[in-house]
Amino acid sequence: MVKAVVLVKSPKKFIAARLKRVSLVSESFAVSGQFDAVAIIEVNDLTQIKDITMEIQKITGVERTETMVQVQ
Repeated sequence: MVKAVVLVKSPKKFIAARLKRVSLVSESFAVSGQFDAVAIIEVNDLTQIKDITMEIQKITGVERTETMVQVQ
């Protein structure tokens, strides 16, 4: 299992709730600071991270994302 954190910049008020509907997002929540929401994803294969990140980037209102992959 590979975990990653996706930081999301979006002026949309309910972006964290929308992120919860993306497959393999285990949790999401709004944050303060440079980004507006965080999505935690859990996948079996590193290649899935790119697919999920691209799906998040297609959400209306998402301006940019930054992904951090857990290292062990």
